Parts: sequence; C-alpha cells; structure tokens
Amino acid sequence: MSLDTLNLVWQEALGKTLAALTSPAFLLQLVIIAVIYLIGLITATQVRRRIPFLHHPPTSATHSVTWFGFQLGRTLFPLFTIILLKFSTTLGTQFQLDPWLLDVALIVAVLLFLNSCINGFVRNRAVAIFMRYVGLPIVFAHLIGMLPVIIKTLEAISISVGNVDVSAYGITRVIVFGVLLFWLGRTSNTMGQDIIRNRRDLDITTKEVFAKLFEVTLFCVIVLLLLNVMGINLTALAVFGGALGVGLGLGLQTIASNFISGIIILLDRSLTVGDYVELEDGAKGFVREFKMRYAVLETYDGKDILVPNEKFISSLLVNWTHKDPKQRYRIDFSVAYQTDIRAMVEIIKAAIAEHPQVLSGDDIPIEERPDCEIDSFGDSGVNMFVEFWMEGIDDGKNRVGGDLLLTVFETLRAHDIQIPFPQREVRIIEK
Repeated sequence: MSLDTLNLVWQEALGKTLAALTSPAFLLQLVIIAVIYLIGLITATQVRRRIPFLHHPPTSATHSVTWFGFQLGRTLFPLFTIILLKFSTTLGTQFQLDPWLLDVALIVAVLLFLNSCINGFVRNRAVAIFMRYVGLPIVFAHLIGMLPVIIKTLEAISISVGNVDVSAYGITRVIVFGVLLFWLGRTSNTMGQDIIRNRRDLDITTKEVFAKLFEVTLFCVIVLLLLNVMGINLTALAVFGGALGVGLGLGLQTIASNFISGIIILLDRSLTVGDYVELEDGAKGFVREFKMRYAVLETYDGKDILVPNEKFISSLLVNWTHKDPKQRYRIDFSVAYQTDIRAMVEIIKAAIAEHPQVLSGDDIPIEERPDCEIDSFGDSGVNMFVEFWMEGIDDGKNRVGGDLLLTVFETLRAHDIQIPFPQREVRIIEK
C-alpha cells in the first residue's frame, strides 16, 4: 500500500470522525450524559443526606453494619448513573437513535461502579488486586460482547484424563468464583457475627450459639455453591453419605466430638465468654472466644491456650466466675505471743477494709466483710489469717494480694507489733 493510499484512508477516517463528533446525535447524547451525571449526583447526595445510616464516616471502633452503610452510600452516585444511562439507551433504541455514545458511557459507568465497590468493600488486598485486574476485564469483555468468544477459546484448550475432561475455561471459572465465594463468605461471616454479638436483647451464651450456627451454615452454603461451580452433581453426594458417616465414626470423630461439645457447652450455659476457668491439668485463664473446634483461654501473662471443646465436658472444670464474680481470698501472717490479739485483729480488719478493691462497708453482708482470725499456734508465734472478698480474680491487673501483704506488714510495724521469727534454745550439758 502506497503512502498516498494511506493518507487517503487517514483523511477519510478523520472526516468521518469529525462528522460524527459534530453531528446533532452526538451532541444530543453528550448533553444527555451530562444531565444524567448531574441528576445522579444530586439524587445520591439527597438520599445520603436524608438517611443517616449512609453517611456516618467509619472509625476504628465502628460497627460493621455502620461501615457497610457508609461504603454503600459512596456507591449510590455511580449506581444511579448506571440506572439512568441504561434507561436512556433503551429509550434511544426505541426512537430509532443509535445510542453508541450512551453505550460507551454505560460501560465506563459500570466499570467505575465495580471499581468503587472493590475499593470500598474488599479489605483483603490480594482479593482486591485479583478482582481489579481479573474480574474487571471479564466484566468489560462481557459488556462489549467478547466474553462468549473468549469462553469458546478457553473451552478449546483442554486435556482428557481418563473420563474427565479438564479445560482452561473450567479451571478459570473455579478460580474466579472460588475467590469471589471465599471473599463473600468471609465478609458475610464477619458482618453476621458482629450483628449477632451486638444484639442487646440476647444474653452472651445465646449470641455465641447463634454465631456458631451462622458460621457453620454459611460454610456449608459456600461449599455447596463451589461444588456446583466445579460441575459436580450434588445429587451424587448422597452416594457418599454412608462413607462420610464411616469417616466421622473413625478418622473425624475427634473433630465431630469437639464441634458437638462446643454446641452443648453453649446451650447448657455451663461456660460463657468472660468466665475465668481452671482445668484439671492446672491451665487457667479467661474464656475469650469459642471456635468450631476449640475455645481460647487468655492467661494473665498474655498467652492464648487453645483448649478442645471436648475437654470442658470430659474433665474436671472449675469455673470461678460462672454465677458470681465475687471471690474470697486469704493471706497468712504471724505475730508474737505477747501481742494483744483482740486489739490487733480489729486494727488489721480496718486496714484491709481501706483497700479500694476489697468489699467492705455497712452495705456489705457481714460474712463478706474483711475478717481476721487465729489459724493455729506455731512454734515461734501465733499464726493468723485475713479473709476478704473482692470482685473478680486476684491476679493480673486485678492483683491485690501483694498490696494487702504490704498493708499488713506496714500496719504491724506502725503499731509496734512484732512479727516472730524462728528461735531455738540451745542447752550445753556438761558431763
């Protein structure tokens, strides 16, 4: 092709482009697009302003529903724009108008809408990158009518392994829908459990039961959907029902036992989140979370102990704070035999009662007020003890035992009361 021919083709294409850009149809569609964007912006602003749920900015402590509402409010403008553009293209086709510019604007609006959804709702960076660089091109190919051609091309790339035909399209479909279902399931699970745990009309045990059931149900739905995407006939799973039962009875019995034990614990309310428990093997801590297979105990030294749910049922368990968070403790000390015990007892009780974490006062039952008594008569002095009640556990941030021992020591010294030490009398017998 000569240079003159190329120049002629270029001039012809340029002339058609200028004619199209200066045609009344192009200018009309351009005006319609501008009006649609203006109407979409005004409508979205008014809707967000009238519904507080949609415009409260999220913070680090924001409820997940509030965060979802704010992100949803940010997508109203492109959503309204898409609806109006689609209506305009349909209306233009009926009036024998070629709405090619409106179609282009609609495609751009859909891609911008999906991109804003990814930016707003997808917190996982890897999933967001996958949706942006894989999902958006797929949507674009669908909008311009190229997706069926791509699907046929991928279906042609296949290998046969026995009676199984594996194609590039099947693998791509499983990967795309698998990532989408994974993100959707994880996000739905987090939001659903957040909604359940923030219900004020339910006690904490009922919340945990509903949260666990919601998690299991959602997991089963996601698995069934993924199996359907993979092309597996779900009715064929009934054949494996017996094998699954045998598997649960043999290899999976521990997992099934832990799961059922967790449901029983939550239903009979023998253990709830926030309880301080001590296991038979000496492990102890606060119950922070229930999982499908285990419970998380948080110790005072910052460790998390993962305890299988079955262990709470099959072994001895001490629940310190199940019915009443109040606990009784004692500290021991000794005084010399020449001490005025009756006067000293009242002094110690008054000193212990001054501690802010010790339950004391006239409004406290007498049996729960600080009490000082004789424990036994020792070799070097009188063994005493002080009993006191407090809210919570005497450990960690709530530790009071060390403070009270110091209080007893300083009180005895302030009143010249001797703390005895071991004494021995040695006699030398001369022969």
